[in-house]
Amino acid sequence: MTLLQITSLLIVLAGAFGAINYLFLRLPSAIGILIVALLASFVIMLLDMVLPGLGVADVVRTTVLGIDFSDALLEGMLGLLLFAGALHVKLSDLKREWVVVMLMATMGIALSTIIVGYGFSWLTGMPILIALVFGALISPTDPVAVLGVLRQADLRKSLETKIAGESLFNDGVGYVVFLVLVGLAFPHGDAHGSGLADAVQLFFQEALGGAILGIVLGWLTFRVMRRIDDYSLEVLITLGLAFGGYELAVYLHVSAPIMAVCAGLLIGDFGAKHGMSDETRHYVDAFWKLIDEILNAVLFLLIGFEVFAIAFELEYLTAGVAAIALALIARLAAVAGPVLTLRPFREFSSGVIPIMTWGGLKGGISVALALSLPDSEWKPLILTATYMVVIFSIIVQGLTVARLAEKVGRETQEPAA
Repeated sequence: MTLLQITSLLIVLAGAFGAINYLFLRLPSAIGILIVALLASFVIMLLDMVLPGLGVADVVRTTVLGIDFSDALLEGMLGLLLFAGALHVKLSDLKREWVVVMLMATMGIALSTIIVGYGFSWLTGMPILIALVFGALISPTDPVAVLGVLRQADLRKSLETKIAGESLFNDGVGYVVFLVLVGLAFPHGDAHGSGLADAVQLFFQEALGGAILGIVLGWLTFRVMRRIDDYSLEVLITLGLAFGGYELAVYLHVSAPIMAVCAGLLIGDFGAKHGMSDETRHYVDAFWKLIDEILNAVLFLLIGFEVFAIAFELEYLTAGVAAIALALIARLAAVAGPVLTLRPFREFSSGVIPIMTWGGLKGGISVALALSLPDSEWKPLILTATYMVVIFSIIVQGLTVARLAEKVGRETQEPAA
């Protein structure tokens, strides 16, 4: 199939499954589309078992595997999704919570990676470096899933900023940690370097380079936009920043996700205040909200169909169940560690830890990273475990976290920082 045919098919299916969800399931849009796609996948598999001569599952499997989910997300949709998410997080709010956000995006990722990695290695016998790679790809929360849930919950501003800011930044940090560990675990693969010195250099090059590039490109874009008063052109310029900046970051070998977040934060706050008219601000917000909704629908549709790529073996499925428990324990440590570290210096409500633990949803980024791994005997196990963690996280946690947040969040009052 051509790129246009694949894109057309995905848009048609996303619209059709979205309509089914709206008319019958009445679930949050993205989660509903994921569930319908997952059910459709299982129906196709069941049909193929009952009537093997049809070969429907083989056709669908070939089509799904023909779509490079990893490239489509990591080098396509992710830049737009992160930029769109960052546009709606205000720097003034983030400034008050930046210490918590940064600790959760760094210390939290490190704790989670170590807990999942060592735990999974002990459970499966997987070499520790490869298990740490699994820990790194499953540790970041997915900003796409998290920000979608935040729209359904009525949270205090400080808590919402913590969750949104952490999900945006730990995604980029987690991706850098993943690249470093892949370089150590698969020295003959596509890694940038296999030594510890190379790993440290790669981390700072990716993380700091991505942040600097995002700030520079965002500032230059702001300087151009403040001289223009044409909302259609300014919307186009923001789209060029998201697309062009992301690809430039990939070309320069710096973190494209961190670039997209930093550029989006600058344009969404400083640029919106000082570089856009009220009309332009309205159209920019509406445009990026629409882009966010459409890409969310397509992404969750793809996640539902990626079930055809996993291995249904009892050993792998058992490891996947264990991985779900490990991921939740690691997430608890990733939240509790920074909160307990800062508690002597500032106050937190009792609701912060449970809400942020259960609200740390995993998503398509983890699946894409698992698919991008070099081929090895452990890749099918990692992919199956990752997929099970993501599906549990989106469906079970995603459908219950708003109620938890409303119950716990409203019962507690969090003092200002």
